[in-house]
Amino acid sequence: MMAAGALAKAKQAQGRVLVRVLLALIALAVLAGALAAWWAQRWLTTPIAGIREATVFEVPRGATLRSVADALQARGLIAHPQIWRAAARVRGQSAALKAGEYAITPGLTPLTLLDLLTSGQVVLYSITFIEGSTFADVRNVLATHDAVDAQYAQRSAEEVMTALGAAGVHPEGQFFPDTYRFPRGTTDLELLAIARRRMQTELQAAWDARAEDLPLASAYEALILASIIEKETALDRERAAIAGVFVERLRRGMRLQTDPTVIYGMMDRYDGNIRRADLLRDTPYNTYTRSGLPPTPIALPGRESLRAATQPEITGALFFVATGEGDGSHYFSKTLAEHNAAVKRYLQKLREQR
Repeated sequence: MMAAGALAKAKQAQGRVLVRVLLALIALAVLAGALAAWWAQRWLTTPIAGIREATVFEVPRGATLRSVADALQARGLIAHPQIWRAAARVRGQSAALKAGEYAITPGLTPLTLLDLLTSGQVVLYSITFIEGSTFADVRNVLATHDAVDAQYAQRSAEEVMTALGAAGVHPEGQFFPDTYRFPRGTTDLELLAIARRRMQTELQAAWDARAEDLPLASAYEALILASIIEKETALDRERAAIAGVFVERLRRGMRLQTDPTVIYGMMDRYDGNIRRADLLRDTPYNTYTRSGLPPTPIALPGRESLRAATQPEITGALFFVATGEGDGSHYFSKTLAEHNAAVKRYLQKLREQR
């Protein structure tokens, strides 16, 4: 009986030791876990040492959390990709990465980096369609921009307009001149679609606010006139007056006789000079040989030219010519005699400058 009791007491003592050891191990595990969690949290919220200057990091389309974490590690942007991935899962961001280029700047922590890559606030590039430029100019700007995916660079103008849902529409003048911001990889067609919608909005707004009794049958005719105004002057203060000259001529059945339309009709034959033979050579765009407006716009008109075409300043002037002052201004005349005198003064100034 005494031996059995001693054995039982020994087993009880051994059990208590095991419990104490187990509790100690649990405590150590809890402490280690707490220390690991504290360390991980500290790492996640400490500015990344590898970011010494602004750089760009791209999240490819279809990239996984693991592939992005590995790429960040390879770039020296995060040291512990496993912890970064775990944080993304805990925060519900493991499937929230958004493709695109991101500006990585000093001061970012692994957590704020995660927030950035899931925000969609990608690096934006800019492209400018200049007022008075042509559709060919726009296509060249798109084709040579490094961040544009120029999928339609080798397509015909007809194919481009068909892809834009405007089959049969002449492309000239259909795109609003402005600066557009976009992420890398945006296609040329997407940018053209944005600029076309913008032109439709701007043109409609100008047409809705048009003056009464304009000799224009449609908003498209206003667009044609606006494109001519755009090419005739770079001075906003003159646009309405120039529009007034053209409107007066249209009302009286006079030919517009504007050089920019002749130049547009010459196409590749234009070498920087207009000769008398060019003025006499008939094309659909020669407003010296044909009455009324040309068949299409000749350039991209801006907002001020659209406004001028629909709200012209009627002064009775039927002619205008450059002043030769070097500021791009023009002299407006009501009679041919007055105009001829203004032309004579302009030519004299040119001779003096030469």
